[in-house]
Amino acid sequence: MRIGVGWRLYLFLLPLLFFLPYLLSVLELHKNSIVEDLPKKNRKKFDHLVLGPAAGQGLPNRLQCQGIKALNKTHFSASSHVASVGDRISFVTVFTIYNTSLDINADGRAINLLSVGNASYSKTERSMAILNVFINFIEVTMPLSDVIILTDPASDLSVHRKGVTIYPIEGEYSRERLMLQRIRSYITFLERKLEEHSQGRRHINHYIFTDSDIAVVDDLGHIFQNHPNFHLALTFRNNKDQPLNSGFIAVRGTPDGILRTKVFLQEVLSIYGSKYMNASRMLGDQLALAWVVKSHASFDTRRFTKAQAFVEEIGGASVLFLPCATYNWTPPEGAGQFHGMPLDVKVVHFKGSRKRLMLESWNFLSSSNLSDMLCLILASGRTKYDF
Repeated sequence: MRIGVGWRLYLFLLPLLFFLPYLLSVLELHKNSIVEDLPKKNRKKFDHLVLGPAAGQGLPNRLQCQGIKALNKTHFSASSHVASVGDRISFVTVFTIYNTSLDINADGRAINLLSVGNASYSKTERSMAILNVFINFIEVTMPLSDVIILTDPASDLSVHRKGVTIYPIEGEYSRERLMLQRIRSYITFLERKLEEHSQGRRHINHYIFTDSDIAVVDDLGHIFQNHPNFHLALTFRNNKDQPLNSGFIAVRGTPDGILRTKVFLQEVLSIYGSKYMNASRMLGDQLALAWVVKSHASFDTRRFTKAQAFVEEIGGASVLFLPCATYNWTPPEGAGQFHGMPLDVKVVHFKGSRKRLMLESWNFLSSSNLSDMLCLILASGRTKYDF
C-alpha cells in the first residue's frame, strides 16, 4: 500500500521536474521587466515617451546620462558653417502632401488627432510639423545653410520659411512609388544644377540629400573640408543585407561631383527597377544601393564592420563612406541600444514610429541644452509610438 502511494506521488511530481526550469525562466523574465519598468507585454503603440536606462553607461566615447541630464558633453564642432570660402551647403529633401480630405469627417471636424505637448495634429499636420522641426534643427546648427524641398507640382505644399525653397519636379509621388521617385527627383535636380554650371555658374553649392525625419545636431561643413576629394558620400552600418542607408547622401557641388553622382544614382535607379520593384514602397532603394556598391569586385564589405570613414572608387565615382553611428544615428526601438550614443553624433534619424520623439526632442530643446536633449532621445527610444 505504501509502495502504491509513493509511486502515485512520484508520478504526480514527475511533470514538475520538466516544468520547473520553465517556471523559473518566466519568473526571472517577470523580475527583469519590473526592474526596467518597460511595457514589454503591451504591444499597442504609446502616445507618450517611455523613459528607460540610457544605454552605453560606462563605455568610452559614449554619451553618459543621469536620467535626462548629460554627465559629459558631446563633441560639437566649431566650424564656420561652410566648407570653404564662398561655398554653401543646401539640404535637399523629398516631401509631398497626400489627400488632406481624409483628415476631416463629414461634419468638417478633424479626425484621428494626436497630441504632442500642448499641440494636437491631424495626420497631415503632424507630417508638416516634422518637416518644420527638420528645418528648425538646421537653422540652429547650420544657420547659413538653406533647405530645398523637392515635391510633386500637384501637391498643395506651402512652407513660408526664410531659406526654404519649394522645388517642383514632375513624377509619381504615390506612397507605393515614393522611394523610387525620390531617386528620380534627385537625378532631375542634379541635371538642372549641371545646366546652371554650363551657363556660367561660378560659386560652389554642396548638397546633402536627406530624409525629412532627421535632426542635424552639429555642423556638417567639415565633411567637405576634411575629405576634399570625394564626389558623393553615403552612410553605412554593420548590417549584412542592408549596409547602406539612403536617408543621407552628400554631394560635392562641383560640376564633376554633380555629374558623377548623377551617373551613380542612375545606376542605382536601374538596379532598383530591374531587381527590387517588389520592395518599391520600402527598402528597395537601400537594397539597390548595396547591390551597386558590393557588385564591384575590389570592394571589401568587411570595411562596413568598423565605424571608420573610408573612400572607395565605385563606377568612376569617388565615394566617401561615413559611419551611421555618427552621421545617421537612429534611436533603437526596444532594448537594442547596447552601445549607446557616440559623443561625436552629428545626425539623428527618427525613422518610422520614432517621429513623435523628434517633435518631443525639439520641444524639450527649447528649455534645455543640446546634450540633455540627446539624453532624452537616448532614454526614450524604447517602444513603438503612435506615429
